[in-house]
Amino acid sequence: MRTRFGALVGLVLLAAGLLSSCQVPPDSYVALGDSYTAGPAILPQDDSIPGCLRSESNYPSLIAPDLHQPVFRDVSCSGARTKHMTEPQDVDPDPDNPPQFNGLDRGTKIVTLGIGGNDIGFSEIAKKCVELYLKQSTGSPCRDFYTSSGTDEIGTRITALVPKYQAVLDGIEARSPKAKVFTVGYPAILPETTDLFELCQPNLPIAKGDVPYLRDDVEKRLNATIRYVTVANGDVYVDTYAPSIGHDACKPPTIRWVEPVVPAADAAPVHPNRAGMEGIADAVRATMKANGVAVG
Repeated sequence: MRTRFGALVGLVLLAAGLLSSCQVPPDSYVALGDSYTAGPAILPQDDSIPGCLRSESNYPSLIAPDLHQPVFRDVSCSGARTKHMTEPQDVDPDPDNPPQFNGLDRGTKIVTLGIGGNDIGFSEIAKKCVELYLKQSTGSPCRDFYTSSGTDEIGTRITALVPKYQAVLDGIEARSPKAKVFTVGYPAILPETTDLFELCQPNLPIAKGDVPYLRDDVEKRLNATIRYVTVANGDVYVDTYAPSIGHDACKPPTIRWVEPVVPAADAAPVHPNRAGMEGIADAVRATMKANGVAVG
């Protein structure tokens, strides 16, 4: 009798364990991305992984309360590339940031993704253009450098981003098949015209002739590529460029959303400031509402 009772208890415990292992995780909103998502230098900073320079006032943190998801995970990290969705990211100081896809599960209902800039060498391009301007302040030395081989090197990098970005969207779908995915483009860094650009150059030292190239052939083309892959995959693109026109890094500190090379606010050089994060958050909320997500 005791043996039968013990066996019955064992079966009950086993069944309970199996049921527990099959339980669906709670609904969640997960933010994936690079520094334009993380918000380096914007206070307060999340100290869980200091090397990621992730702000607690970035746009994911601003919109999370409005989404009413039981769980919010922001795994964005400054310097991240598409490969860091599935690979750890070496940051300084330790600990390294785990693969960002670790933040996803079957319970994830909403995902925002802001990635791609580092795949095309955002920091390297910015440094090179400043370096070349200091040597040659006229003409378009940066454009000339990146097109000297007869092809546009940055354009080639943007084209090469397409399969990488597609792989990221496929990976999200595989891990979180019920998630609504919103990809977030990059806001305006440079002005739409070069009128009076000379006044901006002390804080944004690039050649006037390079502004159209960096604005149109680099940033706008990058955003268009992200939009193309997103829409083709059946996901939703968030345009942060159009709302940020007139808030570029050449505007006064009280107007701009992106800081110049010499910041005047708690933000990294050539990155969104607090107002920028609020503006991006507004664009994300509006796009989510327009696509059936309960916001507010």
